[in-house]
Amino acid sequence: MPITRMNHAVMYVRDARRTQAFYADVLGFIPIIEHEAGAYVFMRAPASDNHHDIAFFTIGETAGPTQAGKSTVGMYHIAWEVPTLHELEAMRERLSAAGALVGMSDHGTNKSLYAKDPDGLEFEVMWLVPAAHWGNAEHEAIIDPLDIGKEIDRFAKVGLQ
Repeated sequence: MPITRMNHAVMYVRDARRTQAFYADVLGFIPIIEHEAGAYVFMRAPASDNHHDIAFFTIGETAGPTQAGKSTVGMYHIAWEVPTLHELEAMRERLSAAGALVGMSDHGTNKSLYAKDPDGLEFEVMWLVPAAHWGNAEHEAIIDPLDIGKEIDRFAKVGLQ
């Protein structure tokens, strides 16, 4: 039986309701299941056909910051895909306004924004370049600065927005 895709992620956070508010206000996620006392919340991405894409479980305000990648193993980030570069630009504006944007990269095969949620957990919002335009980038680990406006102009010339 082959795996078809990643279905959802579950994260431990200090306060599921606070994280829910961030994901709803900044990323447009919709709550699907909410524990009445705030112990957990399950959410769906705005254009998803999935039951839920992410869930948050409250572990309390005294939880320390993640040490994943610094002194412990753990997940670096999860990535959310948007359908167009214009949507990526709109997301850049939203993440910036929320004070969450921490970086932008051109990886050749995708154009990526990096941000942190209220607990400092990093996530990515990205636009996947159509495979026909990957070229050699498919087999390279590219981390270049991202200029979304330049990429919008570049892909408009080949009929992609």
